[in-house]
Amino acid sequence: MLPSVSRRRVLRRLAAAGAAALALPAALAACGAATPPAAPGVTGPRRLDYGGHASQFGELTLPAGDGPVRGVAVVVHGGFWRRSYGLELGRPLAVDLANAGLAAWNIEYRRVGGDGGWTATFDDVAAALDVLAGPAQEAAGGRLALDRVVGVGHSAGGHLATWLAARPGLPADAPGAAPAVRLRGVVSQAGVLDLVDAAERGVGRGAVEDLLGGSPAAVPERYALGSPVARLPVGVPVVCVHGTADGNVPIRQSERYVEAARAAGDSAELVTLPGVDHFAVIDPSTDAWRACRDGVERLLA
Repeated sequence: MLPSVSRRRVLRRLAAAGAAALALPAALAACGAATPPAAPGVTGPRRLDYGGHASQFGELTLPAGDGPVRGVAVVVHGGFWRRSYGLELGRPLAVDLANAGLAAWNIEYRRVGGDGGWTATFDDVAAALDVLAGPAQEAAGGRLALDRVVGVGHSAGGHLATWLAARPGLPADAPGAAPAVRLRGVVSQAGVLDLVDAAERGVGRGAVEDLLGGSPAAVPERYALGSPVARLPVGVPVVCVHGTADGNVPIRQSERYVEAARAAGDSAELVTLPGVDHFAVIDPSTDAWRACRDGVERLLA
């Protein structure tokens, strides 16, 4: 396997060459971050289905011991909401979080090209989060602290994790309304947090329009419900971790969200990583990932 620096160099070159939309899924599969060894006593991942579709499941990894865990991290993978990417991207993070004493719930969901989009993708991540109050809690033997649940999402997963935090404020007829589990906070790893701005600037080469089924002008009500910046205030803290050398999701996305969240009265923090690209934040061997994990710890403090 290539060392982490080499893996990230391959990904940067693909993006710079304009090949990201076609070649990046294969590059991620070939060059993904290595999963760290599980600490003694760490168990999982255990698959739990929350629906009948092949993409409606999650993987629960538990820390050592048999007592209550001190927190639960819901890991939401990225990939511009497209089927080419899956929860395997979150497995190294789940193990690292469990090694640190947290339960990790790494979720899959229907994505564009695999029956996802509006509203299926949103319905799925909401249902996956609520599984923590039922089958996941049962599988964990009652160890999960459901008032200490934080989201950790990368790229499109940062969008979805932050949107999950906004569920309590959604209209009753909106996808994801009336949550059974509420997030205590979110760490957004290079997240796409302003969908209107992302669509207008071509982030993901049409990925936002594919997710929501149209442009901001064509389906404004979907952007109003599905864009995290449009749901402010959310009432819980959000830590945005973003590299200045991110060529896939510009740091402008995190900057705009933090500025708007603070203006709305929310607690929001921007952790700027000089010279860091889009993928270092999901590699457990990097300082960039450690900045994300430290954000989780601050949310649980």
